[in-house]
Amino acid sequence: MFAVVEISGKQYIATSGESIVVDAIDGQVGETVTFDRVFLVSGEKKIEVGTPVVKGAKVTAKILEQGKGEKLDVKRYKQKVRYRKHIGFRAHETKLEIVSIG
Repeated sequence: MFAVVEISGKQYIATSGESIVVDAIDGQVGETVTFDRVFLVSGEKKIEVGTPVVKGAKVTAKILEQGKGEKLDVKRYKQKVRYRKHIGFRAHETKLEIVSIG
């Protein structure tokens, strides 16, 4: 069973029992969060597609970790004028464990 759910403005495929990494959301480690913008729910025999969301469908997840992601290196260079610039960036991320889809 899986669902397509909107978290922080992006769509993710959520499977019950698995963990996903999403953009940072508010909450402490160990808290349970519920997402009600579910676009598709796939059961064992039936698939429900929302217009735009499936009525009554919710995805419940537990926050496992709040942290930063991989570092992105941005380098700029202009030849002949000795211009070099280096910027590093690490996005804030949240690791969620999908508890239930219903």
